[in-house]
Amino acid sequence: MASAKGTWIKLDQKGSGPGARSSHAITIVGQKVYAFGGEFTPRVPVDNNLHVFDLETLTWSVADVTGDVPPPRVGVTMAAVGHTIYMFGGRDGTHKELNELYSFDTRTNQWTLLSNGDAGPPHRSYHSTAADDRHVYIFGGCGVSGRLNDLWGFDVVDRKWIQYPSAGENCKGRGGPGLIVTQGKIWVVYGFAGVEVDDVHCFDPAHAQWAQVETSGEKPTARSVFSTVGIGKHIVVYGGEVDPSDLGHLGAGKFAGELYSLDTETLVWTRWDDGPGSDHHPGPRGWCAFAGGLRGGKHGLLVYGGNSPSNDRLDDIYFFTPCLDGIED
Repeated sequence: MASAKGTWIKLDQKGSGPGARSSHAITIVGQKVYAFGGEFTPRVPVDNNLHVFDLETLTWSVADVTGDVPPPRVGVTMAAVGHTIYMFGGRDGTHKELNELYSFDTRTNQWTLLSNGDAGPPHRSYHSTAADDRHVYIFGGCGVSGRLNDLWGFDVVDRKWIQYPSAGENCKGRGGPGLIVTQGKIWVVYGFAGVEVDDVHCFDPAHAQWAQVETSGEKPTARSVFSTVGIGKHIVVYGGEVDPSDLGHLGAGKFAGELYSLDTETLVWTRWDDGPGSDHHPGPRGWCAFAGGLRGGKHGLLVYGGNSPSNDRLDDIYFFTPCLDGIED
């Protein structure tokens, strides 16, 4: 990539939106963004509404839901397979780690509790989730007795959990890592393992094997709780916490604002610059909600809210689109 440039656009918001928050989750189905969970005051879950943002009309609404509605939580994750959203884990208002898996059918607006208790992954928050056409993957996070490095998959057709081999000692337990499925493999990128880390690991489901991956190029510094998405063979990483606060979750650490991509074939990192038409830039932040989606027919990264260097929760929405054809599918 001789010149890697992309365009950031700040999206207008109409209607009554969820407001400022961090440690929440979003996913995109079609041209609608679904948002759940999060906090405005540290460690206090805001609500359990399912907020919906229409990418065409730029209007917020609250879904009129039925079924097994999840209680409020922070540090939760979501991913979509087809028309169905899957939501896992998080932490409730008493700081208890959770492990329920819920599905939400965007056609019927119905929540369904799929698993809890001893079925599936142990309780956790600030883990990571990714999905392919048939599986929802869960990796790492903050467990009841420490940070985790286990990988699980939920088969949405057979409706059963799969526990994959352990990532091993080379891949330390961590919170806030990136988790991406691309090229038929599952990638774990960076995270917080007592300190911010900058290692990359890859799991091959076909051979049930983990490998630590050596990368080169213009490599991002160690970080966690960043926004990430897969676009073609590339893993895109934006922002994140590069130095934690002495106050832990109650404070704001040092955040980054750059955007990088990792080519999963060449294993070379590239730093991206703002291209023509970048009217806005989200700036340094972490603990955002993020998802990959389509805007104007182009794949990109949507970022909503998060925490700022001043420890203020944010309520803005940005969409990043690569300008370079080489990163597209």
